[in-house]
Amino acid sequence: MSRDQLLKELSAMDFYTVDLQLYLNTHPNDRDALQKYNAVASQAGALRQEYESMYGPLTSFRSTSKYPWQWTADPWPWQYEFNFKLAGDGE
Repeated sequence: MSRDQLLKELSAMDFYTVDLQLYLNTHPNDRDALQKYNAVASQAGALRQEYESMYGPLTSFRSTSKYPWQWTADPWPWQYEFNFKLAGDGE
C-alpha cells in the first residue's frame, strides 16, 4: 500500500472509531457496536503501526521512533505536502 493509501485508510478508520465511540457514549450496552469499535480500533492500530514503520511517526506523543528522534523530520503532519490529495483537489 502506498503512503497516500495508508493515510486515507487510517483517516477513515480513525473517523469510524470516533463515530463508534460517540455512539457508545449514549448506547454503552450495545454489544455489537462495542465489538465493531474494538475491531476497528485494532485495525487502525495495525495501519498506524504499518505506516510508522515505513514513513515515520504520525504524532509525537503516541508513536515510537527509530534512532535518531524522527518527529522533527520533514514534512510535519500539518504541512501541506504531508497530507494526501483528495479527488478534485486540482491534480
